[in-house]
Amino acid sequence: VQLVEFGGGSVRTGGSLTLSCGNSGSRTSLSPYSMAWFRQAPGKEREGVAAIGADGRTQYAASVKGRFTISKDKVNNTLNLEMRNLQVEDTAIYYCAARDVANMYSTLVSAAFHYWGQGAQVIVSS
Repeated sequence: VQLVEFGGGSVRTGGSLTLSCGNSGSRTSLSPYSMAWFRQAPGKEREGVAAIGADGRTQYAASVKGRFTISKDKVNNTLNLEMRNLQVEDTAIYYCAARDVANMYSTLVSAAFHYWGQGAQVIVSS
């Protein structure tokens, strides 16, 4: 599994942006993988944003609940993060991650993830 994120960019406060993550290394389906989005802002530790298990169950960080939606697109074989009502504090590098295929449940604990993308920058300005 070789994850690659795309869709980052710059938006104004209150705007929307969608990030996607695909498997560039092969045609292996991402469906069986528990996956998540993490982010790291300058000077801060990496934090879990949203996760989706292989069973489809999702969980969100309190700071983004109600504004962000994580989903898998089976047709395009991507993991997506729809972000609405973006705030300045959402500015960060966003990383896509996947657990080992044997671990199907969702989690926001970064140490549980085996595969990582290179990150996509999201900048929110007022």
